[in-house]
Amino acid sequence: MRRIVALLLFSLAYGVNADIYGWRDNAGSPHYSDRPQAAAKVLDIKPGYGFYTVKKVFDGDTLVLDDGRKVRLLGVNTPEIAHRNQPEQAGGEEAKRWLSDKLQNRKVRIETDAEAADKYGRTLAHVFTDRKEHINLQLVEQGLAAVNIYPPNLLYALKLVKAEQGAQKKRLGIWGRPEYDPIPVERLPASGHSGWTRIKGRITELRSSRKFVYLKFSEKFEARIAKKELPLFPDLSRFPGQYVEVRGWLNKYKGGYSMLIRHPSAIIAE
Repeated sequence: MRRIVALLLFSLAYGVNADIYGWRDNAGSPHYSDRPQAAAKVLDIKPGYGFYTVKKVFDGDTLVLDDGRKVRLLGVNTPEIAHRNQPEQAGGEEAKRWLSDKLQNRKVRIETDAEAADKYGRTLAHVFTDRKEHINLQLVEQGLAAVNIYPPNLLYALKLVKAEQGAQKKRLGIWGRPEYDPIPVERLPASGHSGWTRIKGRITELRSSRKFVYLKFSEKFEARIAKKELPLFPDLSRFPGQYVEVRGWLNKYKGGYSMLIRHPSAIIAE
């Protein structure tokens, strides 16, 4: 009987969509089946995780599982590969190649966070191999990805940030590439900068709107933080006068540029 129960649980854990029924006979002995029986009840069993194979690797942080789900790795961002007439960003193919090699002939499981999917319908997840390798974390450790935390998805955030600090100290991957050196705010080109970038300079003042708090660096550049995310951040009143680096993507704003900061890990005080 125990063997039957174990087999049923095993099938449930590995993604078979079937209810498990349980009942007792007149002698009080338990019985289990994956088919409905008279007087049987559906058991409330918490399934374990399933393993999948990777059907395709799109780039360094996006892949497709054999069940058809497109997965975007949580907490990380790798440089873009060439697509839609856009050139490759430095390190993009390297990250994709590493991910493809790492997952070749491997089974993986996924672990979601507060948000199971993004607006594009992609599953948001941390990916682990059958050897218990945390792929998101290893990309950061190798310097192939930068940390990119999107609240409320904060799972493993501290580990990712620590791994990034180590990779940057060793100048691994993107941290050793001149393309990702921080740009002094006074040298920010009028044309801006495409893709993920680093801007550094002195914060001159804070200002506030209904939805955001702005860290002003110059007349041409500000970083902004959504007020709903402020509980994650230290006291912002200490920033004016400080020399800091911010990391993210530039958006055109009032004749200059703005950068949305979602998590404290994207602000590095010097």
